[in-house]
Amino acid sequence: MTQEYQHILVETTAAGVRTLTLNRPDKLNAVNPALAEELPSAINAASDDPAVRVLVLTGAGRGFCSGLDLDPAERAASTAQPRGRKERLDDLGWVGRLAVATTSCAKPVIAAINGVAAGAGFGLTLGADIRLMQADAFLTTGYLRRGLSPDAGVSYFLPRLIGLSRASELILTARDLRAEEAARIGLVHEVYAPEAFAAAVADYAAKLAAGPPLAQTLTKRLLVDSLDSDLLTQLRREIMLIARCFETEDVREAMRAFMERREPVFTGK
Repeated sequence: MTQEYQHILVETTAAGVRTLTLNRPDKLNAVNPALAEELPSAINAASDDPAVRVLVLTGAGRGFCSGLDLDPAERAASTAQPRGRKERLDDLGWVGRLAVATTSCAKPVIAAINGVAAGAGFGLTLGADIRLMQADAFLTTGYLRRGLSPDAGVSYFLPRLIGLSRASELILTARDLRAEEAARIGLVHEVYAPEAFAAAVADYAAKLAAGPPLAQTLTKRLLVDSLDSDLLTQLRREIMLIARCFETEDVREAMRAFMERREPVFTGK
């Protein structure tokens, strides 16, 4: 049974697409302490669930995620809680745990950016494997507007995705990045009109979910590891993991489908 969360809506299709919808629409899905604990947990649960093939992250209402909830009441409630041993030893914080959960998720992760994604919300999109964006949405690092330096993996992901120079400009100016420019610089993969966005995301995710699950997981590991790997190490990883793929029923099914001129039906076996 799928776990219920206070601030996340969970929906899983028969095709294996799980959608996590951040559900604080009145706050543009800003992250409060409860959501900060729930989101990494929900991503990890999707990673471990054999019924899930693709994970979609999106937001309810007009926002994707506007970052940390800076409301004084939320901040006061957070700081009023006594810090236990676990909290004192945590050197990542919830933003770090969120970045790790997203990149280590065994399933392909799609960020369906339906509205503003700022600060840690922007970081959440960067940790995803694929970014789809609504045409009227926008992104911003936002940190320097508040006198802050980046977190949530922004300083790690962004230079690797668009280069150091562009990343520096976006972080240091904290300006808004509209969908058209985000697509032009390669930060998002597809942009859809607002009225077509939900259906387009669902179709994209369903097609991805029809792929070979084991090969997708191994491919994601290769890609994530490549960010800090040298060529020889990466070549050895590739040959090791493709050998595992050749042992699977999915590869045999793909070969049969090729000979029979039909689409393969992958089962993850």
